[in-house]
Amino acid sequence: MYKRVRLKDTVEVPPQQLADVTPQRVKHLLQDKLEGRMDEDVGSVVSIAEVHDIGEGTVLPNRPGVYYEAEFDAITFDPDMQEVVDGTVVEVVEFGAFVGIGPVDGLLHVSQISDEYLAYDGENQQLASTESNQTLGVDDPVRVRIVTKSIDERNPRDSKIGLTAKQPGLGKHDWLESDRRKRSQEATSEGS
Repeated sequence: MYKRVRLKDTVEVPPQQLADVTPQRVKHLLQDKLEGRMDEDVGSVVSIAEVHDIGEGTVLPNRPGVYYEAEFDAITFDPDMQEVVDGTVVEVVEFGAFVGIGPVDGLLHVSQISDEYLAYDGENQQLASTESNQTLGVDDPVRVRIVTKSIDERNPRDSKIGLTAKQPGLGKHDWLESDRRKRSQEATSEGS
């Protein structure tokens, strides 16, 4: 999910900063340009870690700055298909819950939360089961699997990550702990 990768990119150093073309200056320019951006190949750039090499500067016609190609390490977030991740519910809506996983949110559709029917409770910002006392609300920790991924490089906020919690070992942490206790009690009573 999180990776340290070696990348190359070009940055424009403004004329007033040409006397200070250092790795630190280039790192700041790369941070401004890339952090928070989404790339199909490496995912979301979370942080520029270290600048290793700065090439020769290039001047372009009718452009005031000088362009430098830099080689650097970046920390990226790129969730893999079928990866199991822990996240936190950040918003509940009629059709499901948005779960924060790293720097992005994924959609846990209501049909992918439970086999039970979940009704939307807008007043309490939660989805509540009509069959049991299970609820899913904002700030609830959940374990989910990534089942779809569509990255929009131009508008990273429009990227879509689909999640499921319907498989064994997935769901709200409280539900998982309750299931563990229940299985443990059943195993203890069978052994007696």
